[in-house]
Amino acid sequence: MGVAIYSNRVRVSMLLDCRAAAAQVIAAVCAEGQSLERQLSRLEPSVRERDRALLRELCYGSLRWHPQLSALIKPLLQKPLKKNDGDVEQLLIVGAYQLMHTRIPAHAAINTAVEACRALNKTWAAGLINAVLRKLQREQQTLLEHLSDDARRAHPQWLWQRLRSEWPQHIETIAAANNHYPPMCLRVNKLHTARADYLTALAAADITAAACELSADGIRLHEPIDVASLPEFFEGAVSVQDEAAQLAAQLLDVQPQQRVLDACCAPGGKTCHVLELQPQLREMVALDVDAARLHRVESNLQRLNLAATVVVGDALTPSTWWDNVPFERILLDAPCSGTGVIRRHPDIKILRSESDVAQLAVLQLQLLTALWPTLAAGGILLYATCSILPDENTRVLEQFLALTSDARELPIAAEWGIAQPIGRQLLPSIDGCDGFYYARLQKI
Repeated sequence: MGVAIYSNRVRVSMLLDCRAAAAQVIAAVCAEGQSLERQLSRLEPSVRERDRALLRELCYGSLRWHPQLSALIKPLLQKPLKKNDGDVEQLLIVGAYQLMHTRIPAHAAINTAVEACRALNKTWAAGLINAVLRKLQREQQTLLEHLSDDARRAHPQWLWQRLRSEWPQHIETIAAANNHYPPMCLRVNKLHTARADYLTALAAADITAAACELSADGIRLHEPIDVASLPEFFEGAVSVQDEAAQLAAQLLDVQPQQRVLDACCAPGGKTCHVLELQPQLREMVALDVDAARLHRVESNLQRLNLAATVVVGDALTPSTWWDNVPFERILLDAPCSGTGVIRRHPDIKILRSESDVAQLAVLQLQLLTALWPTLAAGGILLYATCSILPDENTRVLEQFLALTSDARELPIAAEWGIAQPIGRQLLPSIDGCDGFYYARLQKI
């Protein structure tokens, strides 16, 4: 009995304060370039289970508003913090986020940030954090008025300038969506149930939802919930996927007995949707360079009772994995800046730089060029990104078409999005879908 109690006490004493954990996660993102989800996965088990939802809220929210909060705090510090005190700096960000963007009472927002210093073994910083946050509480309106447009709207300067240049009429809508909580959308598996029937099942479970407008298989929930609460989720009735991403399978227009390639397929949402829409394929090849991420693809296929040929390989070098049998359809969901899904991945504001966009555009053109020989004559390649920057979208396609004599655009006849010189662009909106770009090419 004594040993058990002692072990339990040791376990409890090792649990990390929620705000301290948030500060450490954000510090790893900002200073080390680590992804938010990876760092959350690492530290979440160190926090009490009842506090884990709050930990996620503090991390996602603090990063969502980080450019603004950092600009507010900087003038309140008498001198910059030392490099090894990045956790203290991010604890200030967490405290400022609680003050300005949550319903946590001001005194609690400040006190919990001060108390977290002890958990970080930085008790010397308690007075500093208390003073800075109290001054922010008193002067936040004045401080906000003196911020630049990009900082006030919580965007890095380079990204704000690019968005304002490319989308001057939509910049406020984009900024608001990027700083808002993302909606939770479902994709109904037509092989399992009809959308109308699943809406009925949701209503019976007291889950408020409505059919999506753009996707014939989409459902938007009024509030996000744990997937375990969704009727027949583990039996394969639905998957979680944004409405914009659901358009890919529809645009690919897959027919029976075709061979299809989903290049860069992980985590497999689009792969599965294609198979749900067309179960009579000759073969679906799900390709990704990351073997670890392909485990997620296999898990999704298994849950939905679907079959695909899962291949570890680099789309840039088809000679290492392609068997020289052409594909009638290719989906290239190309690596991109992710500027259309910032609301889901707010660490993009920290991790991406302007130079990344040019490098990604080069990679995107290389991927198109490498995959084109694997497409059958008359076949269709669907190019997709979750970017809203034309440098990764229309301009890449313009270069490719100029270099490729046997390629032509197949215009997308749709009401959604904004028609571009090539393809169509969806922009993120608070009550709508993520930012996504699509273009269809045919081999002639």
